[in-house]
Amino acid sequence: MFDWISDANLTALIGLVGGLMLGLSARLGRFCTLGAIEDALYAGSSLRLRMWGIAIGVAMIGTHMLIGAGVLPMADAIYLQLNWNPLASIIGGLLFGYGMALSGNCGFGALARLGGGDLRAFVIVMVMGLAAYVAISGPLARLRVTVFPETPAEPDALPSIAAWLDPVLGVSTPMIGMIAGIILVLAMFTSKEMRQAPLTAFWAVVAGLAVVIGWGGTAWVFANGFSAIPVESHTFSAPLGDTLIYLMTSSGSDMNFGVGSVAGVLAGAFIGSLFKGHFRWEACEDPRELKRQMGGAAIMGFGAVIAFGCSIGQGLSAFAILYYGAPVTFLAIVAGAALGLRQLISGFAVAE
Repeated sequence: MFDWISDANLTALIGLVGGLMLGLSARLGRFCTLGAIEDALYAGSSLRLRMWGIAIGVAMIGTHMLIGAGVLPMADAIYLQLNWNPLASIIGGLLFGYGMALSGNCGFGALARLGGGDLRAFVIVMVMGLAAYVAISGPLARLRVTVFPETPAEPDALPSIAAWLDPVLGVSTPMIGMIAGIILVLAMFTSKEMRQAPLTAFWAVVAGLAVVIGWGGTAWVFANGFSAIPVESHTFSAPLGDTLIYLMTSSGSDMNFGVGSVAGVLAGAFIGSLFKGHFRWEACEDPRELKRQMGGAAIMGFGAVIAFGCSIGQGLSAFAILYYGAPVTFLAIVAGAALGLRQLISGFAVAE
């Protein structure tokens, strides 16, 4: 695109900016998938779960504004290029949520903790990235495609809730997405707890805007560049593997949006932890804990690939374009996490 920067590196820069925003949201705003679920189930607080709702709503509003402005053609968005596989959403989401509970973090959360000096999170990142690539193009790739087949979506039948409702309601697709996002954001503020936490709401908005920047930035490069750049936004499963590969082969390969996004989250979390005075080196002293975290990370990697995204990929980026599978996958992730947390806390013990 420009003489001084390639299309791939430009998308990596866009990913870096959004990743910084997400990393800061995690460290300064406590934006965390598993933390939100734990608070709702065991602490009696819906604050961080509502934070997720605000982030999703903002992402929906901004992304559909891009669609309405013609910046983001829906058919180019990576999640809308394949037909929805309900079984993959449910099974992949359950696996991801269960693995997330066992490891104590999702891929995004592990990056945020690693940026704060937690070396246990480094193991989660490594194992999850490796597991994702085993399922994408490694020994289990053929089995995955056989069990969960992928078929291209037709341009006139995109797997988007807003596009499906367009002829039903007689309202344009972008308007449906924006209205749904506004309703969702307003619904989150029906809680007094949320209304009394403006800083928490601010960081939720920042997280949602990071997703919008991802969609808008990659769509712009795709339209104006000279390379086949995927139109995507943030997710943290395959990009972990992409980052590992880039670190090993950078002299012969280009960066991409995912690598920039991973680097951005690490940098944002590092800056945020320094600002809060929370940066400190931590390591795992219990072999059983390490084994559990590694097993959970591997399950997460497989689950994210099957579900076509992680808690951020499906829970924010895919939700932003109202992909059919996003709400189903997100609910499956919550269910899987609830199951895993119950196993860790009570061992499935039945009260007498």
